[in-house]
Amino acid sequence: MEIDYQPEDSPVSLFDEDCIDHVKDMRLEAEAVVNDVLFAVAEMYVSSNLDSALAVAYINVETREGNRYCLELNEAGLRVVGYAFDQVDESLSTQYFETIYSLLDTLSPGYREAFGNALLQRLERLQQNGQ
Repeated sequence: MEIDYQPEDSPVSLFDEDCIDHVKDMRLEAEAVVNDVLFAVAEMYVSSNLDSALAVAYINVETREGNRYCLELNEAGLRVVGYAFDQVDESLSTQYFETIYSLLDTLSPGYREAFGNALLQRLERLQQNGQ
């Protein structure tokens, strides 16, 4: 018995184009991270000198105290990989943080203060608008 088989008739696709939507582009994630906390640090930007890819991106940050860090962002989270802009020290074994907030909270008292002040101002505006 001969069966006509057409690939488009197959209920199972070997490549599901919808899966692409689920892959995070870490460079885009890094841009979002920078935009979220830029107000609370001295300087912060996604590195253009280090290779970023779908799986990893690097962020340079200078805290309000003047300390510089190179951060790695990947699916595991964020971690310090260098103590200067665009520096990756492979020998460092630093802790991953789930969010940029928790990482900066441990590195910078100035960040913590700026974040707290911004939160307080927002709450005060909400209270004024509610009355």
